[in-house]
Amino acid sequence: MKKRCGWGQGDELYEAYHDNEWGVPVYDDETFFEFLILETFQAGLSWITILRKRENFRRAFDNFDYQKIANYDQPKIDELLQDTGIIRNKLKVNSAVSNAKAFITVQNEFESFSKYLWKFVDGKPIKNKFENYKNAPATTELSDKISKDLKKRGFKFVGSTVIYAFMQATGIVNDHEISCFRYDEV
Repeated sequence: MKKRCGWGQGDELYEAYHDNEWGVPVYDDETFFEFLILETFQAGLSWITILRKRENFRRAFDNFDYQKIANYDQPKIDELLQDTGIIRNKLKVNSAVSNAKAFITVQNEFESFSKYLWKFVDGKPIKNKFENYKNAPATTELSDKISKDLKKRGFKFVGSTVIYAFMQATGIVNDHEISCFRYDEV
């Protein structure tokens, strides 16, 4: 039996996410945008809630096509706010649109969102050494720095806690427990 991080056990959806996605370094902008949107909607909720609604989010948000989302008009926003398959928080739905616009602006400035984000860690994931996932921080100086820079660029719902979770999910930091089979794989 595989040894997983404590949080990634006991639920098939969590196990699949843990085993295949969480902590794997991301380099493509489409995946970065999907995680950014999901993490911003997760703020104040449990991650399993978002995972269970992920396919609904994909459907509702045009498979996380940031070019399309940046052009959502009020009727589309109103439609999203009526969609029971997603989190119907008006501020978060509106932030998805403004974040798509800010995302494109960052791409234009840095060639890609990936290049922008990876410059914060000189292109190399930070490999932490936690024996228990509960010892991982909620924020770090780096997540504070990235959060502040994103906010300056017009992003919403990108507080330091959200950004640290985003960094973990996208492999900018490896917070798998050192006994987890994924620790050395990612």
